[in-house]
Amino acid sequence: MIKLAAYPKAFEQVIAGNRTMSLFEWIEMAKQLDADGLEMYVDFFDSLENDYLDRVGEALQQAGFEMPMICCSPNFTNPDPDERKREIEREVEMLRVTRYLGGPGAVCRVLSGQRYPNLDPEQGVEWVVECINQVIPVAREYDVVLGMENHYKDGFWKYPEFAQKMDVFLAIVNAIPERQHFGVQFDPSNAIVAGDDPIELLRQVADRMVSMHASDRYLAEGTTIEELRQADGTLGYSPNLRHGVTGKGLNDYDMIFQILAEHQYDGWISIEDGVNGLDEMQESLTFLRHMTAKYFKEN
Repeated sequence: MIKLAAYPKAFEQVIAGNRTMSLFEWIEMAKQLDADGLEMYVDFFDSLENDYLDRVGEALQQAGFEMPMICCSPNFTNPDPDERKREIEREVEMLRVTRYLGGPGAVCRVLSGQRYPNLDPEQGVEWVVECINQVIPVAREYDVVLGMENHYKDGFWKYPEFAQKMDVFLAIVNAIPERQHFGVQFDPSNAIVAGDDPIELLRQVADRMVSMHASDRYLAEGTTIEELRQADGTLGYSPNLRHGVTGKGLNDYDMIFQILAEHQYDGWISIEDGVNGLDEMQESLTFLRHMTAKYFKEN
């Protein structure tokens, strides 16, 4: 059965950045949403000690939520090998937290790292694959899953994602044979931001999907995709490319769900929404409930 989670894109900065909203305030606020779980971000937590995590787990349980995914942003392309080692150690620690709060099968996101100027693409792929392969045995030990996302850019990074473009992303994913504890966290909107076709990417990774972000983007009136294209073929986060209600933007969700159903996808779908208020977040959840009912028969 497809379950839905919510991620507070609108409150990411105030929870994880300037910390003017607590994680517990967000959990309480989210009780008004028709979601089965709440997705976490690594910097939402004030501590990784078990006493604090127990409080988070209790708050989630009392609010009626599961914790299916934690978004981590390891920077495996850092040219400094000591820094890459520290990034591995942090990802390993978050695998523990993922298991602690989410239980077996929960997903811990993994990224490639930042696209540093002058970074050789082949060297970057080699570093990322090497780092992920070092983390997989720990995921196996905790019985959780690493989900590599086709990402744009962590909100606290200087440079965009190294594996933003489909060819680099697939080169990394296809170089890692593990399928039980490593897979893909698919985000169709990020493919649009990268200047790629989200349907084409989905067809390439559908059999390795472990989770999904169901955000959506739309163009400001009078703007075309071509006008947003940058010289390198990617799209920036232009003010003319906006967050909106899932199902009302540029993504073809009927085709997306048709492909998911064909591959008997049974993981979580999480919305990254709320930029324009909780009402839009609930509208996105309602849309996804409709789509899951349309394309998946309940057991």
